[in-house]
Formats: sequence, C-alpha cells, structure tokens
Amino acid sequence: MIHYQMDGKVALVTGASGGIGRSAAQAFAGSGASVVVSDVQEEKGEETVKLITDEGGKAAFQLCDVSDEASVQALVDRAVSEYGRLDFAVNNAGINDIAKDEYELDVWQRSLDVNLTGVMLCMKAEAEAMLASGGGAIVNTSSINGLIGNPMQPAYNAGKHGVIGLTRHGALKWAKDGIRVNCVCPGFIETPMTDIITKSAKLTNSMKLITPMDRIGKPEEIASAMVWLCSDAASFVTGHPMVIDGGATAM
Repeated sequence: MIHYQMDGKVALVTGASGGIGRSAAQAFAGSGASVVVSDVQEEKGEETVKLITDEGGKAAFQLCDVSDEASVQALVDRAVSEYGRLDFAVNNAGINDIAKDEYELDVWQRSLDVNLTGVMLCMKAEAEAMLASGGGAIVNTSSINGLIGNPMQPAYNAGKHGVIGLTRHGALKWAKDGIRVNCVCPGFIETPMTDIITKSAKLTNSMKLITPMDRIGKPEEIASAMVWLCSDAASFVTGHPMVIDGGATAM
C-alpha cells in the first residue's frame, strides 16, 4: 500500500470495523496521521485500533451511528478533543439490504438513513471542524451502483447516486474554504459485506465475468485511493467520483 506524508494530521473513518473502512484507517495511520476509528460494532472497531497501534500508529475508537446527528457530532468532537484538529474524513459507513424487499418503507428508509443521510450529517459536522483548522479533505464512499442502475436494490442504488450528488455539492460549497470533497465508486470488492458472494464460487465467478480485470478488488486498493484523494498529491481534485472497479463500468 502506498503511503503519503501525513505526520501531524488527523483523520476519522466511519464504518471502520472491517473491509474498506479498516483498510482506510490503517492506510492513514501508515502515512503518519492520527486516526479516529468509528463504527457501530465496538469490538471490531477496537480490533482496528489494535491493528494500528500494534504497528506503532496512533488511533482511538469512537462508537457512532451515522444516522444520528448527535452521535455524529460526538464523533467529530472526539477527534478534535483527542488530537486537537480534524484534517481528513472518510465517510464509509454503509449497509446493504441485498436479500430484502427494499420497497418496504422501513427497509427503504433505514438504507437511506445510513447510506445517504449519514453522509450528509458527517459532512456537515466534519466541515465545521475543518474550517476551524484551516481546511481539509473529505472522501465519501459511493459505489458503481451510484453510476449505473441496479434492478434488485432500489434504496441502495438511490442512496449511492445521492452520495455522488452530495459530494459535488460539498465540493462547490467549500471550494474556496480549503476543503476538498471527493468520493470513490468501488466495484466488486472483497469485504465482510460481500461475504455472501465470495463464499459462493458460482457467484464469485459471475462477478469476475463482469469485471474485465477478471478478479475481485481488495479493500486496500480502495483505501490507497482514499488516502491519495486526501493527500497534497490531489490538491486540485474536488467534486470527483473516482471509479475503482477493474473496468466494470467501461464495458
């Protein structure tokens, strides 16, 4: 994994109990940033912290439900109180109701509460903290489902499209304030959320067939892009939905 110079910087990552979020937290810590690890799964979130601290990095865990405004504010406040500032934020928390009937209103609403409203609440609180310390960078997690249609997941599909819209809104709103806002659009990635597929050889092969690179992506491949988007190497990049899908949407 490629590292950048982020000594003295502070990052927070939501949905960091595993998968892309855990890899992102480790990547920021590996680049020298102090990291606030956040998730609704406390035990697994603490595992992420231990993985970082065992490697000599700095990290702390904060329980957070991104669909709850008070919980999100407490997360951002923790970053500032623990490390004195906030420079980078990765809004990665999300849920996937692939096996459910998403036209049921409660399922639809819960999906949007986490996948879309959660990103909005995080951006709002994070930007306020970043403005106080002179700027920063935000990366939201969308999906290739934010770029193409999905006949089986209307709420997830709509929410991930919405994340791209929120990203572009934030990029324009804070462009002159030194805050850059981008998002990543992963294709099929090997994470706990996709275990139901990766445990099936038939389903895994189906995913490979629609991915020109003929393989499943790794969480660290998304994490590397997230860190790059927050780094000085991406200083003129904002409002960008970065597709990382092994060529799936190029077909």
